[in-house]
Amino acid sequence: QVQVVESGGGVVQAGGSLRLSCIVSGLTFDDYAMAWFRQAPGKEREGISSISYNGGRTYYEDSVKGRFTISRDNAKNTLYLQMNSLKPEDTAMYYCAAGYGVVGWSKPSLHDFTYWGQGTQVTVSS
Repeated sequence: QVQVVESGGGVVQAGGSLRLSCIVSGLTFDDYAMAWFRQAPGKEREGISSISYNGGRTYYEDSVKGRFTISRDNAKNTLYLQMNSLKPEDTAMYYCAAGYGVVGWSKPSLHDFTYWGQGTQVTVSS
């Protein structure tokens, strides 16, 4: 049984930082591209960053480029998202997802990712 569990969310002031983690079990982690999605209230879930199966290539949406860094530790079956210079518009539920056969260096699409976590809330106050 595949489990995807995010952690690290919280409340932070604008300009602050958070590091999200996502631990995956029940699959061969380094066979899967990984991605972070987020969903703000009243908005659709959007892919903001992805990483290839071996961590060699990454993608960032323009809204987070230069502020967020995605990384993975295949030995620990863990995905990370370091978020710096946070803005109130970054407030959302953040989801981790795993996709088999996905390149991991293009804008992540909901339909390409099979396994999802329950999300971790990030709230940025102004």
